[in-house]
Amino acid sequence: MSTEASVAAVDGKRPTILEVARLAGVSHQTVSRYFRAQDGLKPETKARVEAAVRELNYRPNLIARSMRTRKSGRLAVVVPTLAYNPARMLAGASAVARDAGYVVDVLSIEGGVESRTGRLLDIIDLGQFEGVLSFAPILPSAAKEIARGATIAVSADFDDAMRGIGELADGSAVGELIERLAAQGHRRFFHVAGDQQFASARGRKQVYLDTIERLGLESTGVHDGDWSGESGMAAVAGMSEDHPTAIIAANDLVATGVLKAAHERGWRVPDDLSVTGWDDGPSSRFLIPSLTTVDINLEQVGGNAMARLLGELGAPSAGLAQEPLTRIVWRDSTAAAPSD
Repeated sequence: MSTEASVAAVDGKRPTILEVARLAGVSHQTVSRYFRAQDGLKPETKARVEAAVRELNYRPNLIARSMRTRKSGRLAVVVPTLAYNPARMLAGASAVARDAGYVVDVLSIEGGVESRTGRLLDIIDLGQFEGVLSFAPILPSAAKEIARGATIAVSADFDDAMRGIGELADGSAVGELIERLAAQGHRRFFHVAGDQQFASARGRKQVYLDTIERLGLESTGVHDGDWSGESGMAAVAGMSEDHPTAIIAANDLVATGVLKAAHERGWRVPDDLSVTGWDDGPSSRFLIPSLTTVDINLEQVGGNAMARLLGELGAPSAGLAQEPLTRIVWRDSTAAAPSD
């Protein structure tokens, strides 16, 4: 048994058509043809595919295959099994598909980009879906093969670890926060940055630094942390008593840590210190004080991704929404700068 077959047997995952094709040294379309009409295959090709199928113990879903149809009225949306919760994007995608007369099935696929691509090829080969929308990347080398077998759209909003890229990494709203606070008299700022492995965290940090310089303001520092409340607490704990008057936190959870640590130090929010977050999480408006934050229209992200898929299918849709992706929600955690 080969190494690939051994791994498949140990981890208990069903082997994919992509793995069969790789082991046999053929394309995944050839493997599909093997199961549909072997008469068109050369004897040596048929033998290689047969050996790979046997070694990997690959079994296609024959019941689903028998239900092939050109117009199923069904679309698949693929999400990886990770901590990230794509519920709002799925809601937006489903609404756009429903308005166009489609039913959406949400499929969760574990593993990295290679495993995900293999599963996608399997899904497409079943012929149950007119189109597939993936919120996670696939192998570039497979894109052309997939395009010949079905219609697929890959969202450009996440990397392989479901970290926001593209529009989701745009930190321009941080500049708007600082501009409004500067207009209220704030001159000394501090930024509690998110995990710098994320493009979104790097984007917000860079906008913070650029805006401070552009407006001639003072930055008392940047704390490179993560996305946790502990990161916000650590940043405030390390400050001197001569603290800034406004703290820009990388997300709402970081901001809650800032609020707690400020309270423990006897600093009143917003009288002594204004605090902002990012995400507009469900609990942000219930904090004391309620949190000024940035809301991201994730429904629009999902809806636009689905609209692109429908466009590839030639199906009617409302087209791409052009509204700004972010908006600032001003609440009680920000106010005019304290007077000297």
